[in-house]
Amino acid sequence: MAWFKRNAQGIISQKKKDIPDLWLKCPGCSEIIYKLELERNANVCALCSHHFRIQTEGYVKLLLDAGTSAEFNEEISSVDFLKFRAKKKYSDQIKAAIKKTGKKSALLSTRGKMNSRPVVLCVMDFSFIGGSMGSVVGEKISLAIDVAIKEKSPLILISASGGARMMEGAVSLMQMAKTAAKLALLAKAGLPYVSILTDPTTGGVTASYAMLGDVNIAEPGALIGFAGPRVIKQTIGEDLPDGFQRSEFLLQHGFVDAIFSRTVMKEEISKILDVFCKDEIDASERNGLVDVKNMDAAEISPAVEMDAEKKN
Repeated sequence: MAWFKRNAQGIISQKKKDIPDLWLKCPGCSEIIYKLELERNANVCALCSHHFRIQTEGYVKLLLDAGTSAEFNEEISSVDFLKFRAKKKYSDQIKAAIKKTGKKSALLSTRGKMNSRPVVLCVMDFSFIGGSMGSVVGEKISLAIDVAIKEKSPLILISASGGARMMEGAVSLMQMAKTAAKLALLAKAGLPYVSILTDPTTGGVTASYAMLGDVNIAEPGALIGFAGPRVIKQTIGEDLPDGFQRSEFLLQHGFVDAIFSRTVMKEEISKILDVFCKDEIDASERNGLVDVKNMDAAEISPAVEMDAEKKN
């Protein structure tokens, strides 16, 4: 494509054709990475394992079997019932977020299959007003829990949030109690809840459903906490340890149960669900769907293998 062209009046400049942005710099190791290669590796740097943020659809594609995802309650949208206004109107913020993301809220809820097991998956969208938890996020999580109970499916919830949405006042804070109560019903039904904390997971989301999982999993290097490090330092008047509020620090101090790379997340969660859904495995054995005695040792998951040894 020529940069210049000639017309009757002489030579004039021509706009340079847009070139796709195919490269980016990793903030973890400063290496220049080819974007397509990064996407093939679940948006994880192959050199330093830095986890780049990904959109909700990225997690759906990563965790659910191809062609099994069926989103529900996608039309629920926030309303500016307090007529809140700071630098700009809350109603304008909602419109801008919808235009930017193509979504009606900061949470995607879907049902699908993970390695052939039915699950209900919820994913928060940080690009939608900072993934803040308002009345719609709380309602969609509550409805997703209802679906999980009705369909007897495990719940997986991926958090990425700056906290409660202040533009909805006390109503946003009440979502903490609402979602916690619904998770209690899920536990009463004997269904597992796996919480995945990504960068960042902060504020009211951390203080409520993000930390209430039967298993709390974090991505490497994720910022996880209630208040930010600067606020805590000003409050206690002391310097904070290196890596404070990062996944590795929280694992060391018992606030999360495991850290898994995004590249192995699906398989590791499947193993966890094998343990929690052991009754389902036993039922399959009784129905002749899984013949443990005739399987190779490499094909037997730890939960099934342990159960087989007890029976023998």
